[in-house]
Amino acid sequence: MRTFETIERLFVMCGGRRFYRARHLAPGRFLVREELVRVAGLAPDLAGFTIAQLSDLHAGPFLGGGDLAEVVARVNAAAPDVVAITGDLITRKWEEALLVLPDLARLESRFGTFAVFGNHDYKDRREGRIAAAYAEHGIRFLRNACQRIDVGRGTIALVGVEDLEEGEIVDVDGARRDVRPGDVEVVLCHNPMGARVFARAGCAVILAGHTHGGQVDLPWFRTLGPQHPGLRIDLGATSLIVSRGLGVVGVPLRYRAPTDVVIVKLEPA
Repeated sequence: MRTFETIERLFVMCGGRRFYRARHLAPGRFLVREELVRVAGLAPDLAGFTIAQLSDLHAGPFLGGGDLAEVVARVNAAAPDVVAITGDLITRKWEEALLVLPDLARLESRFGTFAVFGNHDYKDRREGRIAAAYAEHGIRFLRNACQRIDVGRGTIALVGVEDLEEGEIVDVDGARRDVRPGDVEVVLCHNPMGARVFARAGCAVILAGHTHGGQVDLPWFRTLGPQHPGLRIDLGATSLIVSRGLGVVGVPLRYRAPTDVVIVKLEPA
């Protein structure tokens, strides 16, 4: 870690943040992935329900205030019903989450913005301060909790769980306590390994991040970060969708792992 921090400081001194913004966050430099999820028995009122997913921002050395302006504009243009942020807002300090808060506060959706924490967000156990600051701007963290969203005669059960690696309490049953029969369950879980416990009948989609798509997708570099299972895996009735994220750790570089925003649309099977 000390070696990585030294390399990181060198890149910062050489204008790494400016380079990263121009290379990976400017218009046309990040992907907008559209994922269609077909749900058996989907209520007609939920047909076309759209979720915009942002993940792994890693505010700090290479991403700060204003750097997400184009991403926010693109999300707002999609007019989603919900925006979901699937963790790792910071790199090392909880205050870094405040750098991108003005950008994220401008996200627009029909039912609001919801988030879960990633493993980085628990640094010094100040994640509660992040949640409180974001709540002042209308962004709610689902900490082993569920938000039910009624749309006509259909209901989305948006379930959020603490990070599997760093969360002090990971309560899957508690997170699902308010899910009712007939609800369409959508899970926010930073680590894609959560699919092992969340995939089931009634759970339409699990939104995850964590892996950066490999960030630098070369054989040796792949061993330095968490294993990337792929962009989408269909597990019976449940689709696991993994975002490559918007930020980086260590170096302001990506190779064969472009930044992305994921737009998920529900349709009847």
